[in-house]
Amino acid sequence: MTEQPIKILLVEDDPNLGEVLKDFLYKEGYSVDWETDGYYGKEKINRRKYDLCILDIMLPKVDGFQIAQSLRQHDQTTPIVFLTARTLKDDRIKGFQVGGDDYLTKPFSTEELSLRIKAILRRTGQIHEDTKKAVFNIGKYEFDYYNLSLKYNNNNESNSLTRKEADLLALLCKNKNNLVSREKALREIWGENDYFAGRSMDVFITRLRKYLKHDKNIQIKNIHGTGFRLEIDEEG
Repeated sequence: MTEQPIKILLVEDDPNLGEVLKDFLYKEGYSVDWETDGYYGKEKINRRKYDLCILDIMLPKVDGFQIAQSLRQHDQTTPIVFLTARTLKDDRIKGFQVGGDDYLTKPFSTEELSLRIKAILRRTGQIHEDTKKAVFNIGKYEFDYYNLSLKYNNNNESNSLTRKEADLLALLCKNKNNLVSREKALREIWGENDYFAGRSMDVFITRLRKYLKHDKNIQIKNIHGTGFRLEIDEEG
């Protein structure tokens, strides 16, 4: 079973299609960063490790081929799926020449995209068929990452989490009783380590503490100036 969420970078400048794809991929259980500008997509791909990249070819400033070439200079393994509105054979050939793994011509269905992604991730060994069963036991709580659910076992009270809340809680769970640095959390989940992302993360930590308040043996401790630690007293 895979506990880590699959991290996808989506670079698509069409705001309607980008929003649809981002929401669909979230619902499929992936962690998604979406950029609408090729320059910022290239910057992000060079700062953060992703499990898969979905790149539109025709982008402002820097096109999808250039982003892929930049990635392949230091990373030969992260899968790349190209999206294009063009059916030119030369585009398809160039996509594979610069290191692409698959190619979808618009319009395409989200179901087809999902199947292509899963096939690639299975081929690269990043997911198995039971990936969507990732469940964490946190004291008296049961946290179902892929279904965005946090249930308190004593009374079956359940909280529906946002994707970012689930991403943050999963990161804390995977590092239970160990320090998670602010920088690590910000870069892995927010994709940025700046003042505004930091303030946003503090709000999310406060929400998670509220969700977990029924079990006194659970604490999310703030290690001043360093990060957070999810502490669970197993004997309490």
